[in-house]
Amino acid sequence: MIRRRTLIWGGSAALALLAAGGLAAWILMPGDNRANPNDAAQVALGKALYAQHCASCHGVKLEGQPEWRERKPDGKMPAPPHDATGHTWHHPDDILFGITKQGIAAYAPPGYESDMPAFDGVLTDEQIWALLAYLKSSWPMDIQARQSILKQQEKK
Repeated sequence: MIRRRTLIWGGSAALALLAAGGLAAWILMPGDNRANPNDAAQVALGKALYAQHCASCHGVKLEGQPEWRERKPDGKMPAPPHDATGHTWHHPDDILFGITKQGIAAYAPPGYESDMPAFDGVLTDEQIWALLAYLKSSWPMDIQARQSILKQQEKK
């Protein structure tokens, strides 16, 4: 009797683990995966582009500028972190792409001032997606999953 319960529980546990793994894969690998944190080549390209175009403001380690939530003396907002401590992951991919390509003005509330330039004409769409893949690759799995859910909600 004990042996049978062990086998049944073992089978149930394996099934639960398989289901959880499948759910994680579904969340992290949706059909629209233009910024894929699991694509090593895309992440490597994004890392190089980040170092060239973004690190001077957003930090070499994605840490952002000090006191990034407080306006600077010139009234502009400092560059936020892009690691898990910031708010980048609170936005779906298409908004992050748009901010990077078009600049912050189209997405920020009125009166929001930033030194963030638009990268249209500087970076290709493929390069912007690679930058986003690099940022996402630095986030813990739970943050990647939460951000991925935003991406799915945006499509509805």
